[in-house]
This record gives sequence, C-alpha cells and structure tokens, in this order.
Amino acid sequence: MGRIFEKRKHKMFARFDKMAKTFTRIGKEIAIAVKAGGANPDSNPRLRAAMQNAKASAMPKDRVEAAIKRASGKEALDLQEVVYEGYGPHGVALVVETATDNPTRTVANVRSYFNKLGGSLSTAGALEFMFQRKGVFKIAPGAKPLDELELELIDMGADDVEVDEEDNIIIAYTEFEGFAKMQRTLEEKGLDVKSAELQRIANTTTSLSEEQMDEVGKLIDRLEEDDDVQNVFHNIA
Repeated sequence: MGRIFEKRKHKMFARFDKMAKTFTRIGKEIAIAVKAGGANPDSNPRLRAAMQNAKASAMPKDRVEAAIKRASGKEALDLQEVVYEGYGPHGVALVVETATDNPTRTVANVRSYFNKLGGSLSTAGALEFMFQRKGVFKIAPGAKPLDELELELIDMGADDVEVDEEDNIIIAYTEFEGFAKMQRTLEEKGLDVKSAELQRIANTTTSLSEEQMDEVGKLIDRLEEDDDVQNVFHNIA
C-alpha cells in the first residue's frame, strides 16, 4: 500500500486517539456535574455546559446519555477534582486539572512526568496568583454581523470579547463568578454557543524560542495523554 497510506493511517489513528481522549474528558466532566447538581440539565448549568461541549466535539448523543445514566447509578465512579501546579522547562508555569478516582496514582504519575521532562511539581496554591479563572464562551453569530454580536455580549456583561474571523466565532470572557449568569443569558437570547468552559488565563506570559517550546511541549503532551488529566494551562505567550 506504500508510504502514503502509512502516513494517512498514522494521522487517522492520531485523530481517533485525540477524539477518544476528548470523549473521556467530557464523560468525566458530565459525571462530576451530575454528582454535584443532579442529572437534569434544566436545573444543572454545569451539566448543560458539558453537554454543549460534547455536541461541539461531535460526541455521539447516545454516549452522552450513557454517561449521564452511569453517573446517576450506584456504580458511578467517585471522581475527585484535584489541581496540581508546577514549573516546566525554562520556568514555564503549568496548572494541571485532573479528575480521578485514585489521587495517589494521579499525583505519582503527574510528579513523574514533571521530573522526567525537566520540570518540578510545586505545592498546592503556589502558582495560583499567576492565573485568573475565567468563563470562556465560543459563540457562532449566525445571521448577526460579528460587530453587532460583539457589542451585545459586552452589554450582557462580558469582560472581554475576541473575534475569530477564521472560524467565524466570537469568544467572550467572563469572571469566574459570572459564568452561570452568562450561560443563562446566552441561552435566553437563543445564541448558538459552541462551547462553554472555565479556563485559567495567565496574568502575564513568557516568550520561548522554538527549541524551548519543543521541550515544554513534550511535558504538556505527556500530561495531556494521561487519562486522569482534564486540562493543562500554561503561561506561554
């Protein structure tokens, strides 16, 4: 079949691996949301956000429903949300969000990735001052002009708005405490929300050379490959 087929096959399996990891991450987010606020998305904004993200990631509807059902059952995993902080190569700050049923296993794995790839794990809260938790909403404008929607989002309470003309979406940022209110307002307005997430945005960033980026990237990739890791945030420019 030749080298071209082998290259295509490699890319195809890499895409499938990434998709499987995304579905696992969203499944855990659904489980945590159900545990915290129940299985009814009408009264559980975190679950609605997880379901929006599942739809945006092309996660099949039956898998979403199965995840909700499983999280509601007696045999649901007792997942804990644990955050780890540390420095990667060249002093890059990293915050690692995990969802795990075995924190002992997870911290051992995370520490080993840092140690083996030129970083060091810090104590809890050591890097908290370097990041702000923000609500991040990606919204498709539909028939509305981008500039009109941008002004509308600011009126709704968005702290900052970015226009992504390439993907034809608007990204709205809110304070952590205003996440649920913004989500509810967007729903009431009938806007097409592609994703709704809480992210950690660096207060200041650091610039790296291409070679340095490669070194840090190896650590970030290894962390993201771990099934217990939900998100990895950094302060790279």
